[in-house]
Amino acid sequence: MERTVYVNGDYVPEREAKISVFDRGFLFADGVYEVTSVLNGKLVDFAGHIRRLRRSLDELQMRMPCSEEELLQIHRRLVELNAVTEGMVYMQITRGAADRDFAYPESATPTLVLFTQARPVIANPVAARGARVVTVEDLRWGRRDIKTVQLLYPSMAKMIAKGQGVDDAWLVQDGKITEGTSNNAYIVTQDGTIVTRELSHDILPGITRAAVLNCVRELQMKVEERAFSVEEALAAREAFTTSATGFVCPVVEIDGTVLGDGKPGPVAQRLRQIYIEESLKSAI
Repeated sequence: MERTVYVNGDYVPEREAKISVFDRGFLFADGVYEVTSVLNGKLVDFAGHIRRLRRSLDELQMRMPCSEEELLQIHRRLVELNAVTEGMVYMQITRGAADRDFAYPESATPTLVLFTQARPVIANPVAARGARVVTVEDLRWGRRDIKTVQLLYPSMAKMIAKGQGVDDAWLVQDGKITEGTSNNAYIVTQDGTIVTRELSHDILPGITRAAVLNCVRELQMKVEERAFSVEEALAAREAFTTSATGFVCPVVEIDGTVLGDGKPGPVAQRLRQIYIEESLKSAI
């Protein structure tokens, strides 16, 4: 069945969806995006995604194309039209179309595009067996805290991982792991401490990251927000990632080194279960 997508006020079949060749998202990657998970036909952490969207837009001096309530209704309508029970809604906002110029146009109407993807999120085979990752040098730009559409290097890193027969790459800067290609990275030390990099311009402030860390603190588990080295990761008891599309995903191998017994660890499994339970309760 052909999907219905949203483009600048219209719900149209995907093959009829069009934007201008002068759109700055196409010419300059001058745009931001958010991905919201869908469980039981409802949106997970929608308010958090909108808060981060506003921050990204503010950092790039872009304006919201419509109200938050309108965005919510568009998300819900697309989920309904495409009969999505489980999956995600992708939303992209660009500065809009203008004659090609590096300087921001004085006036341009933002482009707003949304589409859905139906896929299993809870019954994720990678989460069930645990992901295998390799480390790759982090060559992205310096404002990774803004969720922009310039994703070429993360795609390149993902392909490096695929070329080595594994699931993903963890990015490394000055010997310290920043994050995965599309997720935040964590290790569990031998004494049970959960470690993840602190928020800064170096990483994206993950919405799932914030929710999972709230769970960690409510469970009174020990957590440290700091940079950790590749060597620490290789010596960890277990590891995992968080993202809107993967929730909590155990990592069982890094650079060919198997962590623990090579199976998803108890900390990651527990956090995944709790996060899914809480998301099912709070989805809107």
